[in-house]
Amino acid sequence: MNLSWQAVVEKTVTGLGYEVVGCERSAGGLLRVFIDKPLVGGQEPEQPVNVEDCERVTRQLRYVMEVEEIDYTRLEVSTPGLDRPLNNAGDYARFLGHEVEITLREAFQGRKKYRGVLVAAEGVAAEEDPATLAQRTDWRVIFSDGKTEQALDFALDEVRSAKLVPEINFKGRTPGKAGGAAAGKSAAKKNTGLAPQGSESADGVAAKPKASKKKSNAKSRQTDDKVDGGLDQ
Repeated sequence: MNLSWQAVVEKTVTGLGYEVVGCERSAGGLLRVFIDKPLVGGQEPEQPVNVEDCERVTRQLRYVMEVEEIDYTRLEVSTPGLDRPLNNAGDYARFLGHEVEITLREAFQGRKKYRGVLVAAEGVAAEEDPATLAQRTDWRVIFSDGKTEQALDFALDEVRSAKLVPEINFKGRTPGKAGGAAAGKSAAKKNTGLAPQGSESADGVAAKPKASKKKSNAKSRQTDDKVDGGLDQ
């Protein structure tokens, strides 16, 4: 039985040692794939995804899609950018201590969108191993209401979308323990209040890619490399 194009992308990208952050298909047959490097022993990779990584994934995807007879007109492979989406608990654990923007499915106290520092839920040690944190479904964002810091406690199934808030760092991403646990812990300590609640490009290759609530400050990462081109089918 033939695999879906999403399954083909996931299997191919992970097989090359990367992770799929997202993929989408337009009505015109354009496939966009966003990739990143996974953590290595709980640490951020020494180097972020670059053009060479995108080219490597592009070549392999084109080959596999031809074998699997996946119909498309153009393929774009790139990094997810500075405003990287958070799609699962593993992403939340990885970016603990970073500034994020959370959009809830249902409004809480008259608003759905919150922006602040992502920290571990109350009673959860920020220093927990990322693999352990990645199993959790409850999280907290520390945010400011203009006067004081508040906390938004939420479950993953209450979130419509979540993404990193870009912070430009001209020195690049610094390798280190994932998640910014120390930042998350210090932000959590300050919390009081509210209850529940790029692009470089290369030519010649087809490619580019909940009910209880509470919320503070941090940072983001990532370059936005992209490989783009047309399909020679």
